[in-house]
Amino acid sequence: MALRGLAASGPSSRGPLDEAVAAAEERGAPAVLATGGAPEDDEEDEGRGRGLLRWDGFSAWLHCVCVVGFDLELGQAVEVIYPQHSKLTDKEKTNICYLSFPDSNSGCLGDTQFCFRFRQSSGRRVSLHCLLDHYDKDLPVYLKKDPAYFYGYVYFRQVRDKSLKRGYFQKSLVLISKLPYIHFFHTVLKQIAPEYFEKSEPYLEAACNDVDRWPAPVPGKTLHLPIMGVVMKVQIPTCHDKPGTTQIAQLTQQTHIYLCFCPVFLHSQMLWELVLLGEPLVVMAPSPSESSETVLALVNCISPLKYFSDFRPYFTIHDSEFKEYTRTQAPPSVILGVTNPFFAKTLQHWPHIIRIGDLKPAGEIPNTWVLLFTLFSFIYFLGVYSYKPYLNRDEEIINNYRRMYVLIAFSFKGVQQKRPSEAQSVILRRYFLELTQSFIIPLERYVASLMPLQKSISPWKSTPIKTIPSEEFMKTLEKTGPQLTSRIKGDWIGLYRHFLKSPNFDEVLCEEDLLLWTQKHTEVETVDLVLKLKNKLLQADREHLPVKPDTMEKLRTHIDAIILALPEDLQGILLKTGMT
Repeated sequence: MALRGLAASGPSSRGPLDEAVAAAEERGAPAVLATGGAPEDDEEDEGRGRGLLRWDGFSAWLHCVCVVGFDLELGQAVEVIYPQHSKLTDKEKTNICYLSFPDSNSGCLGDTQFCFRFRQSSGRRVSLHCLLDHYDKDLPVYLKKDPAYFYGYVYFRQVRDKSLKRGYFQKSLVLISKLPYIHFFHTVLKQIAPEYFEKSEPYLEAACNDVDRWPAPVPGKTLHLPIMGVVMKVQIPTCHDKPGTTQIAQLTQQTHIYLCFCPVFLHSQMLWELVLLGEPLVVMAPSPSESSETVLALVNCISPLKYFSDFRPYFTIHDSEFKEYTRTQAPPSVILGVTNPFFAKTLQHWPHIIRIGDLKPAGEIPNTWVLLFTLFSFIYFLGVYSYKPYLNRDEEIINNYRRMYVLIAFSFKGVQQKRPSEAQSVILRRYFLELTQSFIIPLERYVASLMPLQKSISPWKSTPIKTIPSEEFMKTLEKTGPQLTSRIKGDWIGLYRHFLKSPNFDEVLCEEDLLLWTQKHTEVETVDLVLKLKNKLLQADREHLPVKPDTMEKLRTHIDAIILALPEDLQGILLKTGMT
């Protein structure tokens, strides 16, 4: 499948524009809010209240801050790592260097923001000593930290400077974190990066000291986070919050998700299927910002499910996994965002490719005839696809989209007021959320009925349910299937059959079973499970058993989750039994 977006366009509405705007306004104030005031005097600093050491407060939010510059002899190079005691392997530094700069063909002048994701070096052990990690258990599954990956949040500046030999000032300020709080960290960078480029390292040190004084990232609590004279207000969602709430959208997602889907909006439902099924996808975009925003929009479109396969918002030919992901055999389950034209040939054998062309600069109003041409080019010039969707396209949302687009093209009023993008982003999130819930509810209901009795669960098994009887499940769809909550027709049974064989289903089942297991067993049984799993890890390491590193990392993650679900006194005892 290959999709090509010729120009910017907007997604559809499921109702009148006024209803959409009202829906956007009803969601309340953003979860991340910059104000000029100070935090409330009586707010408790939980990190300091537990007597944490210097930089423990910083480590709860960030691993480190890097400054990446361009050296005429070495190319990209890490100039500063702060705090100075932060540890990065040579491999990790190399990845950060190349991922922090746009490809030379991108032509990004001025300031550019984007993000990337990279794999931690093998051998880096997961620490269980950070007491703040126990907050992770209260997060929604798709906001939990992945111990095997880092996120990099980039603020890149490239401006002409005749005093430099290269003729340009090129530098990136990069926040490295395990937290997938995309919108939040981009907001932080907007506050500190422009001033840093003017005032250099003393300003960066002061900003890091502010972060170190932040309270712990407690889910469900409103936090006031001072940063260089400005206070940000944020509330981290919990696993008990209703999906689609303002806190979740503003913490992790783009403000205007519809801008990411507009070049291929008529096929957004098909893209939802591909992401749900863990199919390999590559996004070819003209800049890292468009690449990363589109990849993240794809990953978020199946929320509240977590996308368990790998995804790289921005991927380069210098990445340490380049050979692994560009092999000529069957492509792996991954979503890649790329900007280098070299990938057009290297990844031409991939079954699903999204090509995004140049979009209009922010704030520029497109010509009427360009908009109309774009509208009809989507209909007639999209090419041939190798993937046949299981579900029929939702014509109601498509038709509303077309009417809205023609209205904008002729009036320009909506574009100038910037209201349709916000309203349609709300509508699009709601559309994907309802689609995902309609799909997953029948499956969750059936899996819950198959959970074995407590006596039949063995600590030697990674999950109580290895497979589900698919034919029996298919029979239940006639009376309790998605048709009860969704108007979309199509081959739902075929979609379920494909999903049951996908990596997303395996991981979802494993995550759900682990939570149920810890809730239904005694503390003695849970401690016994942890000790046995630790022994297995030690045995695998000591005897050099043929176990994949990813499997070992996943087992350590499960041990972390189990320990963090126990009372603090038991956590302390298990921590003393040895590192995992």
